[in-house]
Amino acid sequence: MHSKLAIALVALCCFISPAPAASLEEALRKIAPEERANQACILKGLQTVQRDQRLHGANRMLAQVFTPPALDSTSVTARGGAVRLPGHWYALSFSCKLTPDYMKALSFSYELGKEIPRRDWPRYYLWDP
Repeated sequence: MHSKLAIALVALCCFISPAPAASLEEALRKIAPEERANQACILKGLQTVQRDQRLHGANRMLAQVFTPPALDSTSVTARGGAVRLPGHWYALSFSCKLTPDYMKALSFSYELGKEIPRRDWPRYYLWDP
């Protein structure tokens, strides 16, 4: 896994107002297929959860907080993820279907879990802006 590139990709998609599609595609192609699948799901996931009134301010999502996500063919299942709203992190489970090249998520469904107490954030490497 190219962790520095993955961090750069997250920064590209989450801190900068919409990156040109070509730049995002180029960044995705440079990372390992499994990480590419996770990142494509995160991109689709943030777009999806922000339409949920409870998660309207969501600005970060992680697939691997409590347990690693599983990639099976063109599906990612994450039972141990999390989503952040300013000042809060919530447990999140999701399923995501991808194109065969893992460049784009076709669907994303999720289940919101309980709020993760702030005292537990350091243990799970969670942060607040």
